[in-house]
Amino acid sequence: MNVDKVIELLKNNYPNAKYYLNFSNPLELMVAAILSAQIRDEVVNATTPKIFSKYKTAKDYANADLKEFTKEISAVTFAGMKAKNIINACKILVEKYNGKIPDTMEELIVLPGIGNKTAATIMINAYGIVTSIPVDTHCIRLSYRLGWTKNKNPDKIEQDLEKIVPKEEWAKIAYRLKAHGRAVCKAPIPYCSKCFLDSLCPKNGVTKHY
Repeated sequence: MNVDKVIELLKNNYPNAKYYLNFSNPLELMVAAILSAQIRDEVVNATTPKIFSKYKTAKDYANADLKEFTKEISAVTFAGMKAKNIINACKILVEKYNGKIPDTMEELIVLPGIGNKTAATIMINAYGIVTSIPVDTHCIRLSYRLGWTKNKNPDKIEQDLEKIVPKEEWAKIAYRLKAHGRAVCKAPIPYCSKCFLDSLCPKNGVTKHY
């Protein structure tokens, strides 16, 4: 399967790969991560500066007017649902955690709008605690193409990856896969002819683009 060699090549080609949303504290990270579901990162990063300048604390979000806040994030998909999740999550933060973002997966995943991927992302990028691999759409696609998994369910893919990827690589592997997915291993057709992983990739029947 050559997992170690693939990881080495990804590290060499994407040495600066990192989390793709802009934030300056754990609260901003949580808000940006909730907004990022099923929307391009660029849209989220264009939306957050205005709301980050207006809402500074969890209490600010908790007290936000839902209709007004929805309008302020209207560029993102499912703005109404995401606005509601952010407001309700921040109400819980104020009531239970003194406005702070908790630092355990168990506490994070019960907050509205936060699943395993988002919780793992917060743990890694806010606290430097690596408990799992955050699996996004690029990670799903490349893991399948590389033969690292035969599953399509993100939770099962996460489990498959954590069996074969060394734990010291968990924090960065998803971001390196995403970088490669954006640059080369695109959906629906990968650019195999310019891929440095071509000789290691089983292709899984995908159509090559030369």
